[in-house]
Amino acid sequence: MSVVKVKEEIKVIEEPVKIQSVEIKIKEETEIYNESIAVTKVRYPKHEQLDLLEYQKETSWEKPYRCKQISKGFFHKSAIIIHQRSQTEKKPNQSYQYDKAFSQKLDLIKHQIKHTGEKPYQCSQCDKVFSHNSTLIIHQRKHTGEKPYQCSQCGRTFSTNSNLKTHKRTHTGVKLYKCSQCDHSFSHKHVLIEHQRRHTGEKPYQCSQCGQTYSTNSNLKTHKRTHTGVKLYQCSQCDMSFSRKHVLLEHQKTHSGEKPYQCSQCGHSFSTNSNLKSHQITHTGVKSYQCSNCDKAFSHKSGLIKHQITHTGAKSYQCNQCNKAFSQNSHLKRHQRKHSGEKPYQCSRCDHTFSINSNLKRHQRTHTGEQPYQCSQCNKAFSQNSNLQSHQRTHTGVKPYQCN
Repeated sequence: MSVVKVKEEIKVIEEPVKIQSVEIKIKEETEIYNESIAVTKVRYPKHEQLDLLEYQKETSWEKPYRCKQISKGFFHKSAIIIHQRSQTEKKPNQSYQYDKAFSQKLDLIKHQIKHTGEKPYQCSQCDKVFSHNSTLIIHQRKHTGEKPYQCSQCGRTFSTNSNLKTHKRTHTGVKLYKCSQCDHSFSHKHVLIEHQRRHTGEKPYQCSQCGQTYSTNSNLKTHKRTHTGVKLYQCSQCDMSFSRKHVLLEHQKTHSGEKPYQCSQCGHSFSTNSNLKSHQITHTGVKSYQCSNCDKAFSHKSGLIKHQITHTGAKSYQCNQCNKAFSQNSHLKRHQRKHSGEKPYQCSRCDHTFSINSNLKRHQRTHTGEQPYQCSQCNKAFSQNSNLQSHQRTHTGVKPYQCN
């Protein structure tokens, strides 16, 4: 038995190989595998429902060599022999460090690098190092932008073949990965893993600055922008920018006037689902947030926070043009539009524009005829709250305006 040393740490056994006192030659191996697992030639008629992932490959060629154990097809006889080794316990290449075995010598060499920690392949552009040349080649495509793998159906290109295969499932509709706890299934394994954390409550990604945890790495990255102040998503119609894409999409509805979310109890429509949910609490009458300084209670936490500023008198937000100060940032932004003349809210039915959203809503009622403010004593309705208050004085007799 001859031994070859690979950089002094890696030992590779050449054939013929003796394992557990059994001498196996390549020819004998082939005979053993062909006897234990039958190899049959099959022709795939295109009209049959075959395994979708195997049949819809990059080409439409047939795979005449088929393993009967798992119904997998191969183009070449040598490929099925290698595959059959993985289905048996006879693996001629053994790793002596952990008793792990491989069906091919090259796989043993790659595996042994894990024990040495050696990374001989270095990127010339960013100095990152890799244990395998193939991994370096894939990495270098990030620098070059090369995407050699193209989808034959839509033309999209990818840097790796595995990404192309995963993408192809979007065309076939195949969803291989099924959740064991509910009926959801997914075309990508990593999406299944992220979904399963909803069931387990696992949040493995932690912010190093504030300790908050998240179920996905993408959510952690988005959260980190709140510390850095980075806002990648810019509105094309005004100067506002956002750190989250979905917040930008919700904001853009204020320009279009779109309100797809409607309350089933009163018919009010909202631009976002979160605003609808907040509104629905007003129908229940529940006010869970109690002010510690007075008896006032609020249905939303944000309402309590805004109210508490009235007790402290703090005005932290100052205009840099006239030095006027405000207790809330939203009030400051609304005030600054007086200086800039900006009117980002446009009516979808006419050309009128407004500096604040509430004025737009009030104006839109002139088109719709909506009168949401109703007198509790005579049921008369009004389009504006100020008009309702003026009317109610006819019932109470209050005359607040006195000549001096």
